Amino acid sequence: METKTKKYLSVVVVVAAAVFGMVIAGSLGLTPWTGAGTKEAPVAATVSRGAHSGSQITLPSFADIAEEVTPAVVSITATDIVKGSKLRKFHGGQDPFEFFFGPDGPKHNAPGPEDDEEHQQKAGGTGFIIDPEGYILTNNHVVEVAEKIEVKVGEKTTYRAKVVGRDPATDLALIKIEAGRSLPYLHFGDSDKLRVGEWVMAIGDPLNFDKTVTVGVVSAKGRALGFSEESRSFESFIQTDAAINFGNSGGPLINVDGEVIGINTAISRMAQNIGFAVPVNIAKRVIPQLKSKGKVVRGFLGIKIRNVDNDTAKAFGLSAASGAFVESVEPGKPAEKAGIKPGDTITAVDETKVNETRDLIDYVSSKDPGAKIRVTLIREGKEKTLTASLEERKTQGEESDEGDEKKAPAELKDKIGISVQELTAGVRRSYRIDSADVEGIVVTGVKEVSSAADAGLLEGDVIVEMNGHKVGSTDAFQKEMKKSSGSPFVRFYVRRFVPAKASFFAIVKLSEE
Repeated sequence: METKTKKYLSVVVVVAAAVFGMVIAGSLGLTPWTGAGTKEAPVAATVSRGAHSGSQITLPSFADIAEEVTPAVVSITATDIVKGSKLRKFHGGQDPFEFFFGPDGPKHNAPGPEDDEEHQQKAGGTGFIIDPEGYILTNNHVVEVAEKIEVKVGEKTTYRAKVVGRDPATDLALIKIEAGRSLPYLHFGDSDKLRVGEWVMAIGDPLNFDKTVTVGVVSAKGRALGFSEESRSFESFIQTDAAINFGNSGGPLINVDGEVIGINTAISRMAQNIGFAVPVNIAKRVIPQLKSKGKVVRGFLGIKIRNVDNDTAKAFGLSAASGAFVESVEPGKPAEKAGIKPGDTITAVDETKVNETRDLIDYVSSKDPGAKIRVTLIREGKEKTLTASLEERKTQGEESDEGDEKKAPAELKDKIGISVQELTAGVRRSYRIDSADVEGIVVTGVKEVSSAADAGLLEGDVIVEMNGHKVGSTDAFQKEMKKSSGSPFVRFYVRRFVPAKASFFAIVKLSEE
């Protein structure tokens, strides 16, 4: 009897403790109260940005979003016919396709640096259909050197594609396929309304893994990466930790509403899960011109600007740290002709207020060449309004680059172990020489066993001076070499851009002392 009483008391104590705990937890709001017969709310397939209910956040069903948008994401195979000697003119001697698409991308043969035979070079990228007629948006670097472009829609169907238009400045390209049927396509969102911390999904073919889906958040907005002088003014990337890898280039970055808010473009090799996408609102502005003209024509003012910080505002007597501060003005260009000077702060253009440089760049580049604009600025504490007639912004591809690339005679390679070539627009692009003021001779090849290699020269280096004399052409370079005949060495002043920017003297032996 005593034992049964003890067991009964123990049960009472346990039940009482449980009830007491539930009362305390409920009073502190630690457990949700539910009515009889209620069910837990299902996870939403699509939710509005930041959807939440009290302290509960409703996550999107990424599976439903992926299922909805994947049919409009396509695989792109770009084929180029190149000579073996040209395959490694990019990024410190690395194959350009390998730089963008990874070492495991599909290739045909593996020519050596001295191979001058033609080879078929293939690389893979991603794109997405933007209307039922077969227009596809991708990155410019996916298709810019391709002689043949193939697009796979779905699992089995492949079409030949043609390039409709390219814009190197934003790294966007528009291509088209003729499918003979209405195609699934993606809708554009509004990247200006995108908020840091929002969920996003990247879809593409990283390392040739077809239709790979990765998920993350928007890590930052307005990133400038300084890829080239041509793109620098237009860089305003979305940063995300949704995994982007080689082969994702040109694929869509999707929000939780299944809309495209970016075009996946680049990654940081120095870190994990730091990827970048071109905002879709930039694509919206360039697509009409890509369709109608095959390129993007932009207005050009001819100034170098930066954002106004607090120190600049104080130093120039500005009322606020706002506007586009003019650092330099190009001679003979619209800004100089209009009377704009270094030290001016541009606060408005026509009726558009300029709070930062992006406002001015976007407005001017949206105007046609020849358009007149009113520029409001502050100079020495006083406001002025000037009128400028815009010119056309020239791209690097439109610079004079006629004829064959001029090279120095082959005997130079036998003498010191290098091949050199003049700096044309195409050569500058190939070797990522992004400083327009650099003149000289670019090193296009270095023998592994040579006095040039011993001196530390690399392919892509620019020889600016030789024995204290500037060399801006292969002829000038050859003359200086002849003057050095009989000397034990030659002194080069070198500018290096890849893998890291540097300037140095290289002492190259011509003979044993």
